[in-house]
Amino acid sequence: MIGDEYKSDNQKKQFYRSKDWESLRLEALERDNYECQECKRQGRVHVDSKKVDGERKLIELNVHHKYEIEQYPKLALMLDNLETLCLACHNKVHGKGFKPSKKKKWDDELW
Repeated sequence: MIGDEYKSDNQKKQFYRSKDWESLRLEALERDNYECQECKRQGRVHVDSKKVDGERKLIELNVHHKYEIEQYPKLALMLDNLETLCLACHNKVHGKGFKPSKKKKWDDELW
């Protein structure tokens, strides 16, 4: 393991750039058949994008730590602590990218 603490941004960047993480990440993607596991639980299918020659591959999937590395550093490189999620599901888990719906300008009754 790289370290046993992942509190600072620098420590987390170092972890996510490591060969240990990249290897385990690929193992999790293969185990999950390159499909979002939350979408699958909801009866939907969301698979990884395909690489097109000459173009940058679109990021469709993330490998998510069920128990975050900041609080559970000993689980950072455990395959059972990982699951593949699409960007939307990953953002939802972390409370990112979703704004509360706009409040109506008028609170009048419709006639």
